[in-house]
Amino acid sequence: MVMHVSPEARGDERGALLAFIEEQRGGIRRSLLGLTDEQASATPSASSLSLVGIAKHVAEVEEGWIALAGGPKPQVERTQEAYLDGFRLLAGESVKSVLAYWEDVARRTEEFFRAAPGLDDTFPLPDEPWFPDGQEVSLRWLGLHLIRETARHAGHADIVRESLDGKTAFELVALAHQ
Repeated sequence: MVMHVSPEARGDERGALLAFIEEQRGGIRRSLLGLTDEQASATPSASSLSLVGIAKHVAEVEEGWIALAGGPKPQVERTQEAYLDGFRLLAGESVKSVLAYWEDVARRTEEFFRAAPGLDDTFPLPDEPWFPDGQEVSLRWLGLHLIRETARHAGHADIVRESLDGKTAFELVALAHQ
């Protein structure tokens, strides 16, 4: 995946946020290196998470947050009944198609952040029991939230990959550079 972000230039807060989001996405993408669709769908750890499921979930969640903040509508809108479909390959999907979808989501996330008038612009949090009633958050908060959520799932991906074949993040970084 190619992103048009680089380390922070002095005063480029948007670029810094986007670079950190991309860095965490890269950890999840690397966890899929060298795996077949079947291997990437395996659930070798105590949880029911698979590597491709983690990637698909993170992409869908990122897309949903950008839509909530006023960006384009999600390509995929999950109902409660179809929530678990966001964690597994469905008919016609593959690791390659999930990564292509995520690349498109990442591109649209960058476009959204770059086009926003300011990072202090706000949007309301959804009406969910885990959010305070009527609270609004800034686009800066959203960028930090996406970093936190993607990093949390990158950690899950590390554990699942090590459970699958013993490969560590260090080995996967080396593999990515081959």
